[in-house]
Amino acid sequence: MGKRKGKAPRVRISIGSATALGPGKVGLLEAIAAHGSISAAAGEMGMSYRRAWMLVDTMNSCFAGDLVHTNTGGKGGGWAEVTALGLDVIARYHVMEAKAAASIVEETEAFAALLRD
Repeated sequence: MGKRKGKAPRVRISIGSATALGPGKVGLLEAIAAHGSISAAAGEMGMSYRRAWMLVDTMNSCFAGDLVHTNTGGKGGGWAEVTALGLDVIARYHVMEAKAAASIVEETEAFAALLRD
């Protein structure tokens, strides 16, 4: 049996029955921030535009305000931007992720030793 070094736990934040935030949604937010486009972000992540839009819609409905603002296409094309709230959520998620990983380092290493490569 091998050891899986460097594998951190994945943090998911649930509100009610919906997973408001997790590593995939944070990755999508970061890609939208980088590209200014849900379509480009979806392409980077290997998902359909429809799936990306549904994830954005879920996140926007789970939080007190929108995490992503959009403008529909037209002559100049559409755009998407991560809001100040969205950027704050991304930053807080990464802090929570780091704290969670740091708090269980010993247990994670012991558990990883029990897993197959």
